[in-house]
Amino acid sequence: MGLTLTEKILKAHLVDGEMVKGKEIGIRIDQTLTQDATGTMAYLEFEAMGVPRVKTEKSVAYIDHNTLQNGFENADDHRFIGSVAKKHGIYFSRPGNGICHQVHLERFGIPGKTLIGSDSHTPTGGGIGMIAIGAGGLDVAVAMGGGAYYITCPKVVKVELKGKLSPWVAAKDVILEVLKRLSVKGGVGKVIEYCGEGVKTLSVPERATITNMGAELGATTSIFPSDEITREFLKAQQRENVWTELSADPDAVYDEELTIDLGELEPLAACPHSPDNVKSVSEIGKIKIDQVCIGSCTNSSLMDMLKVAHILKGRTVHPDVSLSIAPGSKQVLNMLAENGALSVMIDAGARILESACGPCIGMGQSPNSKGISLRTFNRNFEGRSGTKDGQIYLVSPEVAAASAVAGVFTDPRELGEMPEFKLPEVFKINDNMVVPPVPESEMDSVVILRGPNIKPFPETSPLDDSISAPVSLKVGDNITTDHIMPAGAKILPLRSNIPAISQHCFTICDEKFPARAKEMGKSIIVGGSNYGQGSSREHAALAPLYLGIKAVLVKSFARIHRANLINAGILPLTFVNEADYDSISQSDELELANVRAEIEAGKSELTVKNKTTGKEIKALCELSGRTKDIILAGGLLDYTRESMK
Repeated sequence: MGLTLTEKILKAHLVDGEMVKGKEIGIRIDQTLTQDATGTMAYLEFEAMGVPRVKTEKSVAYIDHNTLQNGFENADDHRFIGSVAKKHGIYFSRPGNGICHQVHLERFGIPGKTLIGSDSHTPTGGGIGMIAIGAGGLDVAVAMGGGAYYITCPKVVKVELKGKLSPWVAAKDVILEVLKRLSVKGGVGKVIEYCGEGVKTLSVPERATITNMGAELGATTSIFPSDEITREFLKAQQRENVWTELSADPDAVYDEELTIDLGELEPLAACPHSPDNVKSVSEIGKIKIDQVCIGSCTNSSLMDMLKVAHILKGRTVHPDVSLSIAPGSKQVLNMLAENGALSVMIDAGARILESACGPCIGMGQSPNSKGISLRTFNRNFEGRSGTKDGQIYLVSPEVAAASAVAGVFTDPRELGEMPEFKLPEVFKINDNMVVPPVPESEMDSVVILRGPNIKPFPETSPLDDSISAPVSLKVGDNITTDHIMPAGAKILPLRSNIPAISQHCFTICDEKFPARAKEMGKSIIVGGSNYGQGSSREHAALAPLYLGIKAVLVKSFARIHRANLINAGILPLTFVNEADYDSISQSDELELANVRAEIEAGKSELTVKNKTTGKEIKALCELSGRTKDIILAGGLLDYTRESMK
């Protein structure tokens, strides 16, 4: 029986466990990436481990999230990350060099390698045949220190692509179709592997758009084969030497299969407030729009920008619309400037932003109140744009540009014949904004630059013998990490200061939560299904840790957030009977008696007693030998310290 591409790469990197679906495995990590919103904490954690130099093949620290410097905090964090990178063997991508996933695809990604990054959209690397996984910063720090990265051995879903995209239908429409079919929960515990003749019709940037937004499925990652198309891309980046042909065996067996005829797709949009709330642009109709934002790690490649420039050429952005464009990297911006496309955008009335995440992470360009904003981004969670009642639609660059000119939601097929867009034979190569680390012999001369906003990792402690605590918050289904730990220009600068950022924890749901949780001393959170979907931000676990959260009891978890809770030493519990969710109210006193002894004994089904009502509730706490030891130790940092002794 043959192997899938996913299985081949995982098997080649396996260092712990067996390749059995649903069982935990440890894999060797070749590359890591961080970005500045998560990087400061990740490098504080790396320092705490006492490892002098990173042990990966390549680790890169990017500055792309917190680039709006309206106070000293972000600039201080950038200096800290730059100095840590220089000292400890990490390459440093300076502010302005571009979005981590776009730059990594261009300059560092290698087919067949493993990559984890402290950003949930790290699966972008699957566009060139990598196993690229989003993870919490502490997991990335451990990998930099030479430790394995642990995941549940995933199921593999085959998505067979047939045919070819019709004119003005985009790669974005492919992943929106997958989301429409599978939902934001459909990829949990799975890798999405793209196969079929249709793959050959997609460029690497188009493939990367699809794997990037696969994160919204809740998938472990997504991957395309590495073929001649991949080779051409790497050759154009002057990196052909790292290319390897990779594909699934002809007789590979998949756990699930899905077929998409590319020729049957039409322009789509994810409607407010979820990436899987997908409708066709023709179905939505010509509703008036207020804003268009083009960019993000999903759609900021040179190919995307050239299509936008073509649509804007000789036209003017509608007077009722604000259009902003953020090229994904310095390379893309330079090439747009040289070929005249940047001038076309400016002439049309676009507002050109720096090569960074910008509006996608809530860093500026918030729409007007109740404004309808079309964005080429990957998430449209309520309030993520910075405007609580903003109506955010996720679309392709083609839909975005056509609509910006028309002033209403517009199907780009109305533009007439589409020209052929080709990637250049040679990209403009200039890595002068990537700072290499000093040689190991010189590392002692590097001074780490710490600003006053940088605070240490929150204190942790071993799991208590028993937990008796009130419910400080009860929330519903599909709670995102943006609900738990909001982003945006006001809050992101506090990412290196857990005491300060914790004051914003869950305030989207309940403004009184931080004060109430702190006053309770220790407490429990109760939630619905798909709890913690979205970002890899470990702050969504560290802020609750600081506020005294001892356990989270929900119907189901998103993968990365559950891992982050374990890393923080917070018990992740799921209802055996989901109906028991209705029997708990906020402020009820819950008790897990003898919980430490039960977990030490390997018991997975625990009893949660509602002391307020007298009802006993069964909850699952499924922990492997390693995750069990992490919880008992009080978190991954303490566990790692102990294991290194």
